[in-house]
Amino acid sequence: MPLILADMGTENIIKQISGRPEIKKHLENLGFVVGGTVSIISAIGGNLIVNVKNSRVAISRELASKIMI
Repeated sequence: MPLILADMGTENIIKQISGRPEIKKHLENLGFVVGGTVSIISAIGGNLIVNVKNSRVAISRELASKIMI
């Protein structure tokens, strides 16, 4: 299921990242890698603040929909 459907505060394992190669590379540079963990901290105005690799990162709902958990 896409990250946007995850429960807030629950740690999830990234199973797949979809999208164009440049989107995948951008997410990888932010720390979103297959097998890594991610959790949603908050949702503000359509964007998500997530915890990935012990860092807080803000991503759009569009990008979050490309991350499968």
